[in-house]
Amino acid sequence: MKAAFYDEFGGPEKIKTGELPIPDLQEGEVLVRVKAAGVNPVDNAVLAGWLSGNIPVQFPAIPGWDVAGVVEGRGFSARRFNVGDEVYAYARRPTVQHGTFAEYLVIPESYLAHRPKNLSWEETAGIPLVGLTAYQAMFDAGQLQAGQTVLILGASGGIGNLGIQLAKWKGATVIGVASQRNHAFMKELGADHTIDYTGTHVGEAVKALFPGGVDFIFDAASGETLQQSLLALKPGGKLVSILNTGEDVDKSIDFQYVFVEPNSTELEHLRELAEAGILKVHVSEQYSLDQAAEALTQIASHHTKGKIVVVP
Repeated sequence: MKAAFYDEFGGPEKIKTGELPIPDLQEGEVLVRVKAAGVNPVDNAVLAGWLSGNIPVQFPAIPGWDVAGVVEGRGFSARRFNVGDEVYAYARRPTVQHGTFAEYLVIPESYLAHRPKNLSWEETAGIPLVGLTAYQAMFDAGQLQAGQTVLILGASGGIGNLGIQLAKWKGATVIGVASQRNHAFMKELGADHTIDYTGTHVGEAVKALFPGGVDFIFDAASGETLQQSLLALKPGGKLVSILNTGEDVDKSIDFQYVFVEPNSTELEHLRELAEAGILKVHVSEQYSLDQAAEALTQIASHHTKGKIVVVP
């Protein structure tokens, strides 16, 4: 199969494209023909070797943890899906080796869910990591409830924009923080209020809107924006971050760090929400396998609006 891969840690310049063997099907696994693969900032962190202490990498390694595709083969006891079924998955394995920037992926069927029928392959591939991250951060960790107010930092990026939509579906009031040029986009997604982090003290701006503060902060940006926003967290409010592991967070704050985990049950729920018209995915650009290095360079800019995808 054709794949984008790397043989050593480094930047996007380490990515090459060539032929690699399709992994053998083991018990409980399925062969998926990849139709599209989502690109995420974490792909560069893995490529650079920054996560290798927690997630080992075996070379040659294929990047990519998001996939949308068609089941083409089944191993022994893999009977949840039929050949020809259209599926999607967050495909992070305990060891990084067989990623989604390839023509084929072999993966345990337990990772897979049926894909949203009303979305394109590219839109579908843009959901798993960001959708599950927002879902697990706000609902599993944050226990976000209808009527609460949530402040989303980094709200125009892939995770934040799914976060806006999921929080609105839940019945929360949403304040989105991003640069001014993305405010109309956040409003389209359902944000009730928008704040520009440049030239503004985020916490003070939130307090001007909600003097009593917010119930929940979902941090997908971290840095100075997060530090400023803490001023606006209600006493007893909840902070969940996907970037900050808590070393510099005041111990009096109800804090949780979330690193997204595969969950096919939650992916089925996200499919239902997408098919109900509640979740929309904005795909800004798509790249071929030969352009995988360009895709990773683009995502590293941290100025992606919505999602970018690789299409084999």
